[in-house]
Amino acid sequence: MHGSHLPLQEWFWAAYLMATHTPGISALQLQRQLGIGNYRNAWHLLHRLRKGMVNDTRSKLSGLVEADETFIGGSAKGKKGRGVVAAENVSLVVGAVEVVKYIDREGKNKERAGRLRLAVIPDASEESLGPFLKLNVEPKSRIRTDGWKGYSETALEDFRHHVRIVGDPKRAHKRFPHIHQVFGNLKTWLNGTHHGVEPKHLPSYLDEFVFRFNRRNTPMAAFQTLLGISSQKKPLMLRALVSGVPKE
Repeated sequence: MHGSHLPLQEWFWAAYLMATHTPGISALQLQRQLGIGNYRNAWHLLHRLRKGMVNDTRSKLSGLVEADETFIGGSAKGKKGRGVVAAENVSLVVGAVEVVKYIDREGKNKERAGRLRLAVIPDASEESLGPFLKLNVEPKSRIRTDGWKGYSETALEDFRHHVRIVGDPKRAHKRFPHIHQVFGNLKTWLNGTHHGVEPKHLPSYLDEFVFRFNRRNTPMAAFQTLLGISSQKKPLMLRALVSGVPKE
């Protein structure tokens, strides 16, 4: 906020809207809502707030964790399977979500999604999947994956590995309901609220999605947390974000 041309009040309103508005808010919506002079300033403001959505000392996921990957982006003609990431404007995103077990009011055992982590990776090899899991999941945790070779013994050497063979890809959402629901919500949010994003900016949007997903039941706490983390971050200059800024 220091040295910004935007009034302090607009910073607080932007942080509040970003943290508490259920579908999120785009730069164009923020510009209109707060009467910000131009689209670029609103876009830059949101990206600076996204930087404040990652706590560098956050704890790792633990317990039972579902892990999988999905493709984000445009069409990939002539490419199939996990090799589709080589296509232009397509990004491969890996996700891990805690599976929380509980007993409902009828005494039945149920599961729900807990905390989430997402990241863009270059491919689905063990060299990419292993470091992501080690960075985001506590050792000895139980990780549930499909039969993909990238989830090798080497990649999961620090964890207890539970493999669920999917077979028909159409059944993947039943075998891994929590991470696939996350992926579905992520794509709906990117396409609905933001009308798609450029691959180079996707990591920042993933940070926002994770922040808001993990605090979906406590929006006011999310607002306070965003302000707290942001106050500890260094300024994010526009030139460090892009070589070309989106046009109005």
